[in-house]
Amino acid sequence: MESSPRIVSELDLELASLNSLSPSQAEAEFLKCCGSRNWAQRMTAARPYPGLDELITKADHIWWSLDSEDWLEAFHSHPKIGEKKAAAPTAVEAQRWSEDEQSGIRDSAQQTLDALAKLNQTYEEKFGYIFIVCASGKSSEEMLAILRARLENNADAELRVAAAEQAKITELRLRKLLAG
Repeated sequence: MESSPRIVSELDLELASLNSLSPSQAEAEFLKCCGSRNWAQRMTAARPYPGLDELITKADHIWWSLDSEDWLEAFHSHPKIGEKKAAAPTAVEAQRWSEDEQSGIRDSAQQTLDALAKLNQTYEEKFGYIFIVCASGKSSEEMLAILRARLENNADAELRVAAAEQAKITELRLRKLLAG
């Protein structure tokens, strides 16, 4: 019985391209998805990835094996909710993705934007890093409610919550990276 030829999808081609990049090029691509250099280096070293599921699983495994300093480095690659510029330099593509992810605040009332800015500052003063939330599909009011609730967390619990939000963002961005 003859096997039918495998249809190669765009995702396969993008994954093959990612797998074949030089280490420095691959690291730069991974840094678009997560601003932790250690994470990007370990993702680069773990290539080749046979499929998207394996890539996502490895990304998550590596993320949760890192220490808090790596997590904080990743957080610095994000702009504050409602702002466009991150504290750390980021690739143009990562900036564009961040703007798209925060699209829920574009048409927000000034009062909501002001409250977000004020509570962002309160959050940063309390925890020492910016408020990280997977903003995709969330309105400014939803993000404000999440921010208010998370201000109630203690430092250890909040760091884990923020890291989980970063993991969600990383997965979304890996999918975007491979979608072309």
